[in-house]
Amino acid sequence: MNKKDILKIVDHTLLAQGATWEEIRQILDDAMKYETASACIPASYVKRAAEYVEGKLPICTVIGFPNGYSTTAVKVCETKDAVANGASEIDMVINIGDLKDKSYDKIEQEIKEIHAACDGNILKVIIETCLLTEEEKIKMCEIVTKAGAEYIKTSTGFSTAGATFEDVALMKEHVGPQVKIKAAGGISSFDDAEKFICLGADRLGTSRLVKIMKENEKSC
Repeated sequence: MNKKDILKIVDHTLLAQGATWEEIRQILDDAMKYETASACIPASYVKRAAEYVEGKLPICTVIGFPNGYSTTAVKVCETKDAVANGASEIDMVINIGDLKDKSYDKIEQEIKEIHAACDGNILKVIIETCLLTEEEKIKMCEIVTKAGAEYIKTSTGFSTAGATFEDVALMKEHVGPQVKIKAAGGISSFDDAEKFICLGADRLGTSRLVKIMKENEKSC
């Protein structure tokens, strides 16, 4: 794949706690310039961002982020608010404690309720692979498939590690055919991005690939 094709499946991301509007605006400008799949930004900026891009770029935001232990009611409320403000993609974090407790039905029900709140928009389910056993990762592939979400996502980028090649390969083996995979966290080169895609990733969460493009342009 060439770099432009890879960028078309990137969620160009800025989720730092101290992100300012000026930094978010730059993310939006770069995402539009390089034609990324979306810009993934904090929920507090969604309305302003959606108005700024005027339909030229999908706006993605995060729910229950980064720890996932908000109640389902809170996550549903966050989701409805984000969609009303103009978000067209939602990345939610599961309650990892519920997974450790084997409360599988509870997790599935939460995903279903948040998916319904997305009102036809894309839902990506973040399972934070670095905190899970292989058995738990496989179980989450089954749960996400049953719950009907569009994507399963490796990581928030705020925990102990991000996406790994092994985790994406495992997900590809165990998710249903209708579920896509998003690799996120620590993707720092186009070579790594291409390998993630070859292993089964349909979307990549990163800001570094656009930065590489900008640096290359400056050096020319």
